[in-house]
Amino acid sequence: MSESQACRMPDILRTASGEERRVGVEIELSGLSYEELVKLAGKLLSGDAHAASRYVAELETDLGKFTIELDSDPIKDLDLQDERLPESVRELGGQAMDVIDAAAEKIVPLEIVSPPLPFSTLERIETLCNELRKAGAMGSREALYYAFGLQLNPELPDLEAPTLVRYLQAFAVLYEWLKGRHQVDISRKFTSYIEPWSSTYTDKLIEDDYAPDVEQLMRDYLKYNPTRNKALDLLPLFAHLDSRLLAEYVEDERIKSRPTLHYRLPDCDIDNPQWHFSTVWNDWVVLEQLANNAAELAELREAFRKSRKLSLRNLTQSWPDTCNQWLHDRGYVR
Repeated sequence: MSESQACRMPDILRTASGEERRVGVEIELSGLSYEELVKLAGKLLSGDAHAASRYVAELETDLGKFTIELDSDPIKDLDLQDERLPESVRELGGQAMDVIDAAAEKIVPLEIVSPPLPFSTLERIETLCNELRKAGAMGSREALYYAFGLQLNPELPDLEAPTLVRYLQAFAVLYEWLKGRHQVDISRKFTSYIEPWSSTYTDKLIEDDYAPDVEQLMRDYLKYNPTRNKALDLLPLFAHLDSRLLAEYVEDERIKSRPTLHYRLPDCDIDNPQWHFSTVWNDWVVLEQLANNAAELAELREAFRKSRKLSLRNLTQSWPDTCNQWLHDRGYVR
């Protein structure tokens, strides 16, 4: 597949209002200094960068405003020249900050955060990741303490309850398959922020007669999953739908309201020549296609329910393998 055709498109490209659907992209990486990354991203995205604060640069491009930052609030906010500190500490501030900065750039991920991007522009992100690799960017596999991710924030076609249910059901049945496809690095397996949904909740979600309204859908989810730390985080969406209801279960200032899902599962394996942004995106498109084919979603959901029961067959055949074969047989996976 040529680079110009790397990112597949789902069938549903527009929202209910007729606008092209958009997706936010967050890329965590290392291997480059903060200054190198700002300069290179500016060149690759044809943008003008300016410093917004310490270790935070804003890059104005024709696609909108990208943010490039060191993904650690304590480091970004650190000021050893603060007048409240002893004079002896402030005198050493410059030298100390140089040491802190050098260490932080080796351990703390740098992050590129895109604006909401029309689906049709995602080849620009494919090219960006490929060029960053060539420049020496490194991902999760480079060191045990790296746990870098590539996160997607896809806008939904609409916010009606039946649509939300189909997307959540599609993710539930595809979770183990997606996890295997992304080859989640051991450093991220040790973290808590890509956990699957509660098994009890998943059982409720995948039943054929599950047809809640939006309020009941939120309450069902939040009863069992009152945290941001899920492979598919619904809290930004819920903040957009009903912030007061969300606050009954979760209070976290990090939650940003937006009409999107927050897909946190994939590694950023950017230094691997076999890894591409499009490999992550195209697997998400499989979920998109399944979520918008009600009959086939029901078929795979039934197979998933059977796989969760104790039987000889389930002891000898894994669900990811069964799911993968089903997706191949029906043309979801090329």
